[in-house]
Amino acid sequence: MALFCIRRYGEESEHKEEAEAESRARVLLERLQHQARARQQKKQREAPAQGREGSGEPGLSPEGKPGEGKGKRKRESEEQPSGHRQKKLKTKQPRSSSEERAGTEEAADGSSSTKEKKANRRKSKEPQEGAEADSEGDIKEQDNRNNFEKKSNKRRKTDEETQGDETEKKESCEKAEGSKTTEEVSSVASGEGANCAPSSMMILGDYEAKPVQKVQPFLPQWLAEPRRVQKRIRDNLCPVRDVPGIHPRLLRKLQMNGIDSFFPVQAEVIPAILQSAAHGYLLGRAGYRPRDICVSAPTGSGKTLSFVIPIVQVLLDRVVCHVRALAVLPTKELAQQVSKVFNVYTDGTGLKVVLITGQKSFAKEQEMLVQKKVTGYCSLADIVVATPGRLTDHINQTPGFSLAQLRFLIVDEADRMIDDMHQNCLNQIVKAAFQGENHSGSSMLFQRTKPGPLTAASSCSPQIPLQKLLFSATLTQDPEKLQQLDLFQPRLFTSVYSEKNRDGTETEQNTSNKYTLPERLSQCYVPCDLNSKPLILLYFMLKMRFTRVLCFTNSREASHRLFLLVQAFGGVTVAEFSSRLTPNERKRTMKEFEQGKIQLLISTDATARGIDVKGVNYVINYDAPQFIRTYVHRVGRTARAGEAGVAFSLVLRIQERRFLRMLRDAGIQDIQKHPVKGNSLKPLVQQYEGALCKLEKTVKNERAQRRA
Repeated sequence: MALFCIRRYGEESEHKEEAEAESRARVLLERLQHQARARQQKKQREAPAQGREGSGEPGLSPEGKPGEGKGKRKRESEEQPSGHRQKKLKTKQPRSSSEERAGTEEAADGSSSTKEKKANRRKSKEPQEGAEADSEGDIKEQDNRNNFEKKSNKRRKTDEETQGDETEKKESCEKAEGSKTTEEVSSVASGEGANCAPSSMMILGDYEAKPVQKVQPFLPQWLAEPRRVQKRIRDNLCPVRDVPGIHPRLLRKLQMNGIDSFFPVQAEVIPAILQSAAHGYLLGRAGYRPRDICVSAPTGSGKTLSFVIPIVQVLLDRVVCHVRALAVLPTKELAQQVSKVFNVYTDGTGLKVVLITGQKSFAKEQEMLVQKKVTGYCSLADIVVATPGRLTDHINQTPGFSLAQLRFLIVDEADRMIDDMHQNCLNQIVKAAFQGENHSGSSMLFQRTKPGPLTAASSCSPQIPLQKLLFSATLTQDPEKLQQLDLFQPRLFTSVYSEKNRDGTETEQNTSNKYTLPERLSQCYVPCDLNSKPLILLYFMLKMRFTRVLCFTNSREASHRLFLLVQAFGGVTVAEFSSRLTPNERKRTMKEFEQGKIQLLISTDATARGIDVKGVNYVINYDAPQFIRTYVHRVGRTARAGEAGVAFSLVLRIQERRFLRMLRDAGIQDIQKHPVKGNSLKPLVQQYEGALCKLEKTVKNERAQRRA
C-alpha cells in the first residue's frame, strides 16, 4: 500500500514528518505479519478436518441428512453456472471489519472443534454458502484490489506536483508490501481504508516557486512596428528647406514667423501627409486610398504645426469653398490655439478658417458657416476648428452645413476623445461625411463610399477619401479602443530616445514604455502631510524664489481656496485659472501670465491639455494626479520646444507608494525625492495662521453672497 506523505516547509518539519512516516510503516508491517501468521495457523488447523470429511466421515447437511455435507455442496457448486454464482455473490453483503477480526481471533485461538463448525454450518440458510466461500474470497480480493488501485490512481493525479519527493517513499513502501500475498493487500484495503488520506486532500508545499511569465500583448503590426521619431529635439533639428515638397509660399511664411528648422516629429509627419495627398482630393489610380496617420509625441514637440502645414498646402489650389478640413479638440482654449495657428498660415491664401466653440451665439456661428442663396446653401468655411458639443449641434441643426466634401479629419488629444467619446461625436462626424446626398435629394457627383473591397463598380466614379489624423502625447495602444475610430491601414509615428554611445552609434529606447516626456524636463517629488502643503508652496515662492509657476489642483474648489489663501498671505502675485472665470477673463489672465505680471497661476486641469503657455519655468502638482495621463500632460506645460523645465509633485506620505508605482509602470524612472525640512517652514507658520483666519472670513462672505 502506497503511503502519501505531505512535505511541509522547513527542514525541522520535514525530519519530523519522515520519522512519523517510518513509524507508521513499521506498525503497519508488524500488523501485516501478525495477520499472515494467524491465517497460516488457521489453514494448518483446517487442513486435517477437511481431510477427514473427504474420507467419508459422517456429517450433517443443512437439512439434517447424514452422509451429505461438503461433498454434496461441492457437486452443487460444480454444477451451478459461474455466471449465477457471480450474481449471487454481488447480492451478498460483505463482511464487516469486526467480523473479520473475530474470525482471525478464532483461528489464532485454536480451541474451536469440528462440532462447533458443524453447528455453524447447520444454522446457515443457504446450502451453497460454504462451497462458494473460496470463490467469494477470491472475487472479493480482486474487487478490493481493483478499488485500491482506483484510489491510488486518483491520489496520484491529485499529487502530480509532489511526485518528485514522494516517489522514493512510495517505492520503499511498495517493496515492503511486494513480499506479502494478495490476501494481505485486500485485508489492509478493507481494514485500514479509514486511515488512508482522502483523495481530495490539499498538498502544501513540495514544489519550487516558479516566476510568473509576463504576458506580452499581441498588437497589430502598425502598433508593434511604428515609425520611430527621435525625442531629442535640439540634437535632431531638420532645416526647413531639407523637407521635400513644401510650397514656396509656406516656406516664406515659416521664415517670417522665425522658423528655420523643423522638430523631428514635424520632419517625419509633414512629408507623410503630403505624400498621401499627392493625388489631390480624389482617390488615386486603381482606387488608391490614403492611409490614416496616428502621432504619439511628447508635449511641446510641435504636433500642431505638423498637420497645419500640409493641410494648408493641399487646400491652396481649391476652387469651390467646401469644408475640406475639420479639427476637433476637447477644450475651448486648445481650439482657439489651433485656430490661431491656422489663421497665421492661411493669411493671404483665400482659405477661410471658422472657429465654433460656443463662445459666440449659435446664430452667429451659423452665419459664419453657411450662406443661403437662390441656388441653395453654400459653405463659407474651408477649415473648421470646433469642440465636440458645438460641432454636434451644428451637424444636427444648421441647414446647409455639410461634411460630404470633408478630406481631412484631425482629432487632437485623441486619447481623451476616445475615452469620453463626447456623446458619440466622432461617429456622428463620420456618418455625416458619408451621407453623399445634397439637400435636394439628388445624388452628388463625388459620392463617398466607405473603404472596402476594390471592385470595378467601387472605382468607376470619382471619390473624395476621408483621411483621419490622430495626435496626442498619451495616445492609447489599446486596439479595442482604437477600433472605435475605424482607421484605414493606419501608420503610427511615436517618439523614442536616441542615446549616443561612446563609439558614436545610437541606441534607441525600448518602445514598450507607454509615454515619453520632454527631453530637458527634471522631475522631483516632495513627501509631505496635508497641513504642510500650503507652507511648502509658499516656501518655494518666497524662499526659493520660483518665478512663472503653474500650479495644478484636482478641483475647481481647491484651486479657488488655494488662490484665496496665497492672496491673503501676501508677497506673491497670484491668479486662478478655472471654469469659474469667463472666457474673456481667462484670456486676459493667460496673457498677463505670459507677460510675467503673474508669478503663480493656480489652475485646474483645464490648462493641462495641449495649451501652449509660454515661459513656464516650474510646474507644481499641488494635488497629486490620479492617473498617469494627467501627470504627463501637467508636467508637459514646461520644458516645451527643447527648453529646460522643472516639475514638482507634492505627495502625501500615504500616496507616495502608489504614486511611484504609477510612474514606474509607465516607464518613468528618473524622478528624484526632494524633501523639505520642517525647520525651513517655521518662519512662515505665524503669518500662515493669520492667512487662514482671513481665508475663513472670505469663504463665509462668499457663501452669504451666493445665498443672497
